[in-house]
Parts: sequence; structure tokens; C-alpha cells
Amino acid sequence: MALPDESVKMSPNKVNRATLSKLTDLPNVGRACAEDFRVLGISKPSELVGKCPFELHRKLCEITGIRHDVCVIDVFMSVTRFLGGEPALPWWDYTAERKQRLASVQ
Repeated sequence: MALPDESVKMSPNKVNRATLSKLTDLPNVGRACAEDFRVLGISKPSELVGKCPFELHRKLCEITGIRHDVCVIDVFMSVTRFLGGEPALPWWDYTAERKQRLASVQ
């Protein structure tokens, strides 16, 4: 039996709020991003409610000793906003906001 295409599960328009039990049930979250969350000590979607995407990225970089691409922040923004009640959107919808916010702190 073939496994479902991960890109379908990650697609924001395929997310069902009523069935959020795994990290990969979240919009824009595949296996790699789910593993990033696990590195951060997060194992289920509800543990992301109220988290700061910029702080999550900073901690991920600190824990792993790797400077993760800033686009990861966009994914984290999409997830935390979705869990805060906003619609599920593609991660790249948050790129401009992330760039603006990072530019304002430099």
C-alpha cells in the first residue's frame, strides 16, 4: 500500500482543524519540520499554541548548533498563526512580514 503524498498532507487547503493530532497534520509541516519541533521538545500541535516563531527559530539554531534558514521562521509563523485561529496559508505568505520584522531589529 502506498503512503499518501506528504505534500498533500502539508498543503494548507487540506488541513482539518478537527483532526490535529500529529505535527504533520499542521499546514506546511512535513517530516523535517516535525523533527525540528521534536528537537525543540514539542511533540503535538497543542504545544505550539502561543509560541513565538522567531524564538522557536532562535532556539532551534542554538540547540542544533546550525544556523537554520530564515524561511523556517515563515513556516513557524504559519503554524503558530493557524493555531491562534487564523486561516491556514502557505508558508511563503509570511515571508514579507518576516523580512520586515527582521529588518526592523537590525
